[in-house]
Amino acid sequence: MRLLGLGSYLPREKRPSDGFDAAFSLPAGRVMALTGVRNRHYCSGDESQITMGIAAAKAALADAGVQPGDIDLVVGASAVPYQPIPATAPLYQRGLGIADGAAYAFDVNSTCLSFVSALEVCAGLLASGRYRRALIVSSEVASRGLPWAERPDVAGLFGDGAAAAVVEHTPGAMVTRFRTYPGAYESCGIGAGGTRFDFHAEAADFAAHSRFDMDGKELFRVTAKHFVPFVDGLLADVGWHRDEIDLIVPHQASPLALARMIRQCGFDPARVVDICSDVGNQIAASIPFSLTHAQDRLRRGDKVLMLGTSAGVSFGGAALVY
Repeated sequence: MRLLGLGSYLPREKRPSDGFDAAFSLPAGRVMALTGVRNRHYCSGDESQITMGIAAAKAALADAGVQPGDIDLVVGASAVPYQPIPATAPLYQRGLGIADGAAYAFDVNSTCLSFVSALEVCAGLLASGRYRRALIVSSEVASRGLPWAERPDVAGLFGDGAAAAVVEHTPGAMVTRFRTYPGAYESCGIGAGGTRFDFHAEAADFAAHSRFDMDGKELFRVTAKHFVPFVDGLLADVGWHRDEIDLIVPHQASPLALARMIRQCGFDPARVVDICSDVGNQIAASIPFSLTHAQDRLRRGDKVLMLGTSAGVSFGGAALVY
């Protein structure tokens, strides 16, 4: 897998933590103290998940030096879709002016790991020779469905944003690794919107489970036990040592989680992209947005390590040569 171009979009409206302190009658500095996030951006006005995704996609196409018509595979890689049915990706295809029937558009959803999972899927499809070039779009409106009244420590972590990548096949340029621990399935999620609750027969349950919830202690337990051995396994698979990695791009789960990951994995903090305190947790857009943010630090041939966790609970990583 080779990254031809990257692009991102950050919503216009910045929401500092002290504004939420006032809005929810919390002591001054409380949200910042709970989350470590100073600012996050929320989409508003004419912005939407689709407009953000298209803006990021156009930036990625321009960075790659290709036209929309050069894309024949469009993958929507987000935790929360625009709507349950149909998939979100066809709206990106249409919004970019890629003609009907000129591409295949579908979604990949592995929550925060959706972008890395999409890289894995695209690698196989492009290697088959059936597709020439793929566009991956991760766009998230993470600001909706947050439990501000009950859990400001959770709600304050999240921000909106979008990122996209144009990719093509290059033999031997990427190694991936994924592992899932479903024993912690209930520790993080939004219960409504699928088939779990009948909207007509269980309206109260449907509404109650429409907000995001998270058991941070359980997620910490699973991550503390399994994540370092997972990273060791990925590095062994690719044959890299920690000191030869040029850039580490982690999921921006929270400032505290990032600091813990850097310390436990033994990474050089100077090589890790850490922007969570300024943009929050952008769910699936987090990893590609962070990669785009750090693009000026990259040179062709650099070794890049993308790492993340997701609800479910899953770990995922991709080691690639930029």
